Amino acid sequence: MIQELHCFALAVAQAGAFIHCHSSLSEYRELYRRERDNLLQNEETQGQDPYQLAVYSTWRLSYERLDGPARSFLQVCSLLHHEGISEEMFEKAALSQQNLEDPQLQDEVTKSLNQLGKQDSGWSSWTFQKIIMRLGSHSLIEYDHQNHTYSIHPLVHHWSGTTMEQNRHGMQRLILTIIALSFSMTYTDEDIKYRRKLLKHTTNSIASLKPEDINPLVGTHIACIYAEAGRLKEMEELEVMVMQKRKRVLGDDHPDTITSMEHLAETYWSQGRWSDAEALYLVVLEKRKSVLGDEHPDTLKTMGGLASTYSYQGHWKEAETLQVVVMEKLKQLLGDDHPETQMAMGNLAYMYRERGRLDDAETLELVVLEKTRRLLGEDHPDTLTTMGNLAHTHREQGRLEDAEALEVKVIEKMKRLLGDDHLRTLRMMSNLASTYWKQGRWNDAEVLQVATMVKMKRVLGDNHIYTLENMGNLANTYRSQGRLNDAEALGVEVMEKMKRLNGDGHPRTLISVKNLAATYRALGRLNDAEALEVMLEEHRKRRDVA
Repeated sequence: MIQELHCFALAVAQAGAFIHCHSSLSEYRELYRRERDNLLQNEETQGQDPYQLAVYSTWRLSYERLDGPARSFLQVCSLLHHEGISEEMFEKAALSQQNLEDPQLQDEVTKSLNQLGKQDSGWSSWTFQKIIMRLGSHSLIEYDHQNHTYSIHPLVHHWSGTTMEQNRHGMQRLILTIIALSFSMTYTDEDIKYRRKLLKHTTNSIASLKPEDINPLVGTHIACIYAEAGRLKEMEELEVMVMQKRKRVLGDDHPDTITSMEHLAETYWSQGRWSDAEALYLVVLEKRKSVLGDEHPDTLKTMGGLASTYSYQGHWKEAETLQVVVMEKLKQLLGDDHPETQMAMGNLAYMYRERGRLDDAETLELVVLEKTRRLLGEDHPDTLTTMGNLAHTHREQGRLEDAEALEVKVIEKMKRLLGDDHLRTLRMMSNLASTYWKQGRWNDAEVLQVATMVKMKRVLGDNHIYTLENMGNLANTYRSQGRLNDAEALGVEVMEKMKRLNGDGHPRTLISVKNLAATYRALGRLNDAEALEVMLEEHRKRRDVA
């Protein structure tokens, strides 16, 4: 019970008095879970002394002594997470030059930030600190010296929400907007680390808001927070909302509408929904060509996205042809060192590797790695991803020690920069497990694959293509360990889900068919193995003819 009261002394004392007068500990616990607010406001067991008022009443005495800015800030904090509240967030939002394209919301945000320390184009830390000191003098907020942030006791946090003097829905919109304005869509280490800190505040402030209630600029920024946290479903909902709003307000062919359509296509790609991504990329590409021309960098970026969807669907010739065009035109327009050029080169290297052109893939990846290290730094996520791609090529070349060394290094840095559960980290863990498997270190592979599978299911869901790929690799590990029944059960599950997700002839479906056929052969079920192998041969012939 003490834990449920978050060790708050006044609340514990009141609970003891109530139990003494009315109930047992177990009965109070059940009553507390149903009637928390009423119990914490109850004055019957506290006597008539004003210094022995109920918990909420005690806080209200303090609240009534606060001035307007301090009250307002306490209510703002009630819509954030109770820990990790930083002055930095409000200062960054106050200094932001981004246009919300909604005058009323812009005015509300400016008014709120003016109370906290915004001054013309600057920021007054002294104004903010005076508010903090007033709250601290009443024990309503605490300073975390280690992280340089503020926290509010969970019970105070809940109670302060009950003091809301204006529309809660409107306040949520306001706070979410401040969060969104507090960061830029850039990818330095500091920016990425900062956005990670905002996830728990975003989750709190967005609760009960509908996507259509969110400003398009805010939606785009919050989608970025979700993307970097691997929360792809929430990201998709926001991207769809932004696209629909911009179509309605600006029209289908407005540059901002087209950009939002492309963001949604990228989201589909991240989810492994490559057919959906392809369909949307084709629409965007036509609009880009019509508005900007065939050789504009934005048009070429869209062509690169389309080429990538082709490659992940196994349309290698179309993908490679389109990607070569994109890379050469970007070199001419932007130069060899531009990030878009480097991305195009990396995507072409992936296509070479998948088609077995390993030396060509390695050559390109080494060039990209050298340039990203120089331009972005050793620890930038794009640099780490390039290192991971090179490790993958080394594994396919049979250079297993080189692959392992790179993958271990990349995973350590990704965990530190992006977190253990980030999609990039999980995919690199899956790749390292594949290296262990090729080295014959099957127990090491199994441990890593099981851990990755659990996290991927939680982050991406049971049926995401990356989850299924990892499960297929685990089935291979079971077969190598002689655990054939486990390998068969998992292999069948993966194959059936791949068929439903991608169709019978998709390259990743065919890989799952091939792996299951190998398991059937190991089990001595030769007829079942041959049936699958005939299916594989038929698809190979159809692909060769095409």
